[in-house]
Amino acid sequence: MLENISLSIQGIWNHKLRSLLTMLGIIIGIASIIAIVSTIKGTNEQIKEQLIGAGNNVVTVQLSQSGYPYEMQYNGIPEGVPVLTEEDRIHLAGLEGAQEAALYTERTYVDGLVYAGDIGFSGALRGVDQHYFDVNGYQIYLGRDFTQQDYDRYQKVAILDQNTAESLFAGQNPLGQVLEIDTEPFTVIGVVSLSSSYEPNISNYEEYATFVGFDSGSVYIPSNLWPLVCQYDEPQKVDIQAVTTDDMTSVGKESADYINAKLSVKEDSDLSYSSSDIMERAEQLQQLANATNQQLIWIASISLLVGGIGVMNIMLVTVTERTREIGLKKALGARKGRILWQFLTEAAVLTSLGGVIGVLAGIGMAQIVSRVAGSPTAISGPAILVAVLFSMLIGILFGLMPAVKASNLDPINALRRE
Repeated sequence: MLENISLSIQGIWNHKLRSLLTMLGIIIGIASIIAIVSTIKGTNEQIKEQLIGAGNNVVTVQLSQSGYPYEMQYNGIPEGVPVLTEEDRIHLAGLEGAQEAALYTERTYVDGLVYAGDIGFSGALRGVDQHYFDVNGYQIYLGRDFTQQDYDRYQKVAILDQNTAESLFAGQNPLGQVLEIDTEPFTVIGVVSLSSSYEPNISNYEEYATFVGFDSGSVYIPSNLWPLVCQYDEPQKVDIQAVTTDDMTSVGKESADYINAKLSVKEDSDLSYSSSDIMERAEQLQQLANATNQQLIWIASISLLVGGIGVMNIMLVTVTERTREIGLKKALGARKGRILWQFLTEAAVLTSLGGVIGVLAGIGMAQIVSRVAGSPTAISGPAILVAVLFSMLIGILFGLMPAVKASNLDPINALRRE
C-alpha cells in the first residue's frame, strides 16, 4: 500500500501541470462546499447570538391559556395551579441540560402601584428569589444583592435596574432612597445591570421588540414579600438557564411537562405551563437559511462530478501510456488485484490531494467572504473531514473503470504495444 502511494505521488509530481488541471474540478467543488458550509455555520451562530445573546441560555416557563401568557393582574389567580416550592426549583435545576433555575412573580405594567416621591413608575415589578439575577445574567452595579437575612426577616428592600434608577432618581444616588409600592415603603439597596456577555445583538426593530423587557425598567423585591404588595400568593414563572443554547428547547419542554403534572385545572380551562423559547425562533430562521444554502451546495457538487469525470479521463490516458509497464509487471507475475489497487490508489491520492487543496482554498474563500460581506464564518471540522474522505471516494469510484481496464490487459498484447 505504501509503495502504491509512493508511486502515485511520484507520478503526480512527474506530471505536475496535468495533475493540477485534473484536480481543478475537485478543488473548486470542495472549496465551494467548505466556504458555503462555513458561512452557514457562522450565520447560524450569528442568529443565536442576535436573538439570544452570547451566553444567555435562558428559557422562561410560564402559565399560558389558549397559547397566550396568563396575566394574573387582569385574570386573577386560577384554580388548581399550585405555588412552586424550593424542592420544585431544585428539581428543575437538576434536569438534564439545565444549569440553574429561578422562581419569580411578575407584573409587567405597574402604573399607579410604584412611586418614588411624586414620580410614578410604569415598568415591571418582580418578586425574585436569590437565584434570579445569576440565572438571567445580571450583576450588581451599585450597592448589594438580596441576602438570606432579607428573606428571613421579611426586609422591605428593593433593587432597581439602571434604567429605573436613572428615571426615578436622576442625578441622585439611588442607594437608601425609599420607594412606595402599594403604599408600603421599600428601601433601595442596589442597582443591577445586564452583563455585557448576556446582551443580545439587536439590529432591527423586531429584535428590539423581542427584548424590550430588558430596557423598559424593573423593580425587584424579595419573592416572599410579594403577598404584601399584591395581597396574595400566586403561581410563579420559572427562568431556567440551560448549559448551552442547543439545550434550551428540550429543557423548556421537560420543565413545562414537570409543572403541568402538578396542575389540577378543569379540562376546558385550557391552562398549562409552556416554555417561551426564543431558541425555537432561532431554529426556524436557521432552517430557512439552511434550505437556501443547501441548494448552493448541490450546485457546487456539480464541480465534483466534473472533477470525477476529469479523473476518469486522465486515468484512462495513464493506462494507455503505461500499457507496456503493465504488461511487464504481469509478465513478472503481478496479479490482477495488484494492478487494480495500484491505479485505484493513484486515483484516490490524486483526488485526496485535490480535496486537501480544496479545503485550504475553501477556508480562504470563507475568510474573504467574511471580510467583504461582513458576515461571520465558522470552520466546521466534520465538514473538512467529510470533504477529504468524499474526494478520496470520488477517486476510487471514477478510477475504478480505468483500473479494471489496466488489470484486464493481456500481458502479451501489452508488451507488443508501442
